[in-house]
Amino acid sequence: MNVAVTSDVIARLHEESLRAHPEECCGILIGNENRIEEVIPAANVAPEPTRHFEIDPATLLAAHRAARQGAGREGAGKVMGYYHSHPVGRPVPSATDCEHSTGDLRVWAIIADGQVAFWRDTGNGFSPLTCHIVGSVARNDLNPNGHPKVHPNASPE
Repeated sequence: MNVAVTSDVIARLHEESLRAHPEECCGILIGNENRIEEVIPAANVAPEPTRHFEIDPATLLAAHRAARQGAGREGAGKVMGYYHSHPVGRPVPSATDCEHSTGDLRVWAIIADGQVAFWRDTGNGFSPLTCHIVGSVARNDLNPNGHPKVHPNASPE
């Protein structure tokens, strides 16, 4: 299976991973079909953020609400999946990641060791996705804060 990801998203995932280190970064992947065009960073509210991640529930709810409100509008994004980093290790699902697999078929991006890998949550683990890096989002599709217009609740950088 394949997923297209903008070069801006890849760069942002690396930035978020470096910024959070030595803790795990985490957040939400936004896009359409099999194309990821935006990340929404979230606070890692896990009790041990150096070893685990838990996306801040308020950020998660806001992303899903924004996607629902934009449903049906041309260019409106939806929650495609989630991302997190592994400060130590490889960009592959950990045993803990596999325990939390829900089978919702969402995309998981894992950042580790200078790499980003994409996976599909199948419910009994994860299947690797082939990533195709594509051009960035058109700048005229962004609001004054630099976020896609369809996601007004995204926190500014």
